[in-house]
Amino acid sequence: MACETEKWLILQLFLLAACYLERSCVHGESPQVPCVFIFSDSMSDNGNNNNLQTQAKANYKPYGIDFPPTGQLGRFTNGLTTIDHTTKLLGFEKFIPPNANTSGADISKGVNYASGSGGILDESGSQLGERIPLRSQIRNHKIIVSKIVNKLGCVSKANKYLNKCLYYVNIGSNDYINNYFMPEIYQTSSIYNPEQYAEVLINQYSLQILDLHSIGARKFILFGMGLLGCTPNAIVKNGNNGSCVKSQNIAPLIFSQKLRSLVDKFNAELQDSKFIFVNSTAGPVQSTPAFTVVNAPCCPTREDGMCIPDSTPCPNRDDHVFYDGFHTSTAYNNFSALASYDSSISPDSTHPMDIKQLAQYSI
Repeated sequence: MACETEKWLILQLFLLAACYLERSCVHGESPQVPCVFIFSDSMSDNGNNNNLQTQAKANYKPYGIDFPPTGQLGRFTNGLTTIDHTTKLLGFEKFIPPNANTSGADISKGVNYASGSGGILDESGSQLGERIPLRSQIRNHKIIVSKIVNKLGCVSKANKYLNKCLYYVNIGSNDYINNYFMPEIYQTSSIYNPEQYAEVLINQYSLQILDLHSIGARKFILFGMGLLGCTPNAIVKNGNNGSCVKSQNIAPLIFSQKLRSLVDKFNAELQDSKFIFVNSTAGPVQSTPAFTVVNAPCCPTREDGMCIPDSTPCPNRDDHVFYDGFHTSTAYNNFSALASYDSSISPDSTHPMDIKQLAQYSI
């Protein structure tokens, strides 16, 4: 009986996704919000790292093998990222362009600043080379805002416009994977216990969010962290024989709990804004039988967890949670996007409302 219920849930998810996309795209309705601005890491990067001197780039096959229609490279997955799926659900016909390539793009509909290996702290991911941390992503956003001001004619008009946009912030994993969990390179784990380190991150994160608020941001989607100890790379490196690394799940969970409290604090203190928290460890996508391979990558991987260039990925990509050692498959990203977009699909996935409700919320 439980199995039948889960199968019905999978069918319901697919039908709902199809329904949302048909309403917003096929019938040509306007997007639910005028623009989306994205601050993130490799989970959302769509090309910003392509021309950087870094190991953290995905501009080679087999990345993008299922990207419609040309296999566009730069995304750390086989097809679409979670934010790609989310913007489709919001009614956008085109994907939000990377900040590195806004030439000819309509920046008034949003910009993607995400950067692979970027973190909340400037130094996180430095061992991999160049990256764009959160502080620098916001600096890049200020340049875009100035262009929008020029386009609309004055600051007040620009602020009124930006107040209606969504600000999607999904960052922090690299502050653990490429910082705290690397004691051979970074000293953070010897200076701070997990509680203290999470507090350091939240304090810095809070300042950056307030900086965004000061330049017109009012609708925020803030993501907690996933189960970092359950990535294929973490499992292999710790020799866990397919089991999650508990210590690497506990530390990020502390961050997520503090972030949820920060969302409550912001909602209480910033009455002109609305914040929602997305619980990345909740929802049916974590346990659905649609994904039969949950602890192994789909593509052959290098030691650093990235796909081996020009390697052949698995044929059953939609069965895999992970495409490489860290990054999820487009099929999983689709489920994740729908769960955060519509909380009726995944109770407790968001707090206090879902993305669909936030888009409709009047500031």
